[in-house]
Amino acid sequence: MAEVLDNIPVEFDTESLIKACRIEPMSEDADAFHKLIDKAREIARPKAVYREAFIEDRSDNTVVVEGVKFTSAMLAKNLADVERVFAFVATCGHEMDQVDLPVDDFLAEYWWDQIKAAALGCASAYLDEHLRSRFRLDKTAQMHPGSGEVEVWPIQQQKELFSLLGDVRGLIGVELTESFLMVPNKSVSGVIFATGKDFRSCQVCQRNNCPNRMAEFDENLWREIAKLDEE
Repeated sequence: MAEVLDNIPVEFDTESLIKACRIEPMSEDADAFHKLIDKAREIARPKAVYREAFIEDRSDNTVVVEGVKFTSAMLAKNLADVERVFAFVATCGHEMDQVDLPVDDFLAEYWWDQIKAAALGCASAYLDEHLRSRFRLDKTAQMHPGSGEVEVWPIQQQKELFSLLGDVRGLIGVELTESFLMVPNKSVSGVIFATGKDFRSCQVCQRNNCPNRMAEFDENLWREIAKLDEE
């Protein structure tokens, strides 16, 4: 059964956000940004839902988790020695999509999107700490449908992931669109699993100049996936 985390503390590193948005401190823009931060502190309700689930079957490019079949050579490889995963969705919270921003103020919209991303970061960090504490996890890794190259784990498998969790919209307000994107846009889904190896989806993503890159592209690992997909 899925469990909901909805009492997540919201902490914004305003100084870092201002720097990331390239706002000049002590400027009018900085004043406007601080007002958005104040508004976010009032309404932001980041949330997460997760489910402890066990692997029932597997092949070179598929994994069956409690009756739900996922197709991904990379996922199968990473879960080769794993018996349990934690399927999850974390979000900044639908409340942040209900705020009224100045009409046609694209700068404010951009700033608000960055603040939403920070709220999502609060949810992700809280979920990670919760799982580590409750299930006594040590080293973990994650995989996300649609993250990186399409061959790694197709975004269409969002549907299977959501079905494993149940009524995600009713539980935490995250909706899956027909194109398998999530609303609110600052939401993330995937599986967390215990592992002794380092893995990030960025290692098998060839996208250049990605602002969210957290690891260098690993050509050897990429070739290994391509080989598995051909078999």
